[in-house]
Amino acid sequence: MTEQQKQFPEFYVTAPQACPYLPGRAERKLFTHLTHDKPRVLIDNLLKGGFRRSQNIAYMPYCEGCQACVSVRVLVNEFEPGRNFRRIQERNRDLKARRIQAVATSEHFSLFRSYIDARHGDGGMADMSVLDYAMMVEDSIVDTFLTEYRVGPDKPHLHRAESAPLKAVALCDQLSDGISMVYSFYDPEDDARSIGTHMILEHIEYARRLGLPYLYLGYWIEGSRKMSYKSRFVPQERLGAEGWTRA
Repeated sequence: MTEQQKQFPEFYVTAPQACPYLPGRAERKLFTHLTHDKPRVLIDNLLKGGFRRSQNIAYMPYCEGCQACVSVRVLVNEFEPGRNFRRIQERNRDLKARRIQAVATSEHFSLFRSYIDARHGDGGMADMSVLDYAMMVEDSIVDTFLTEYRVGPDKPHLHRAESAPLKAVALCDQLSDGISMVYSFYDPEDDARSIGTHMILEHIEYARRLGLPYLYLGYWIEGSRKMSYKSRFVPQERLGAEGWTRA
């Protein structure tokens, strides 16, 4: 195999299986392995062009007769939170965001398991072990980071950030033109906060501070209640046959 062939990605297609989002449909994925011998610009372009990352695999839907999964990204510089979003931000004013290295911890895993058991007990992550979780967080060759959300210290003896109660964690990749939110989880017993929405709003502001124009939210799927929240973050662009177009 030539050096040029090594640098060009090899693509594979999974066998059909039941779609987890639209009942009665089957899904297949087109995927490739992300390795250190691949040019960084190629990997960056894959992740900006509709592929999602899971550990060191980049994948996208490849379903026969169905194009329901649509990549979406928020236009950071034009985004202005409406009244409902501002209420959520105020509700979570006591949460302090902290960017840290993508390293798995027992505290994070405990929160992850609580979230999965409460919200996605019948999903694909239901059987994830601590090793599976560690691989999800740490097995990455791109610029990956975690954001912790902790209740701000309100007691004199809570001097260290790690001592404050952990409420949420977001796993993200930084791309050349934006931040891609890979996976996030939060305290399932604190519904009133709408922490999932808050994390997206906070990352929009973080991308703005970094001078990055986009926040990538993954796939929006029309007809899927699980994915409907993504359409609320406007203005946004969606990826179609003609490229990224404003929704």
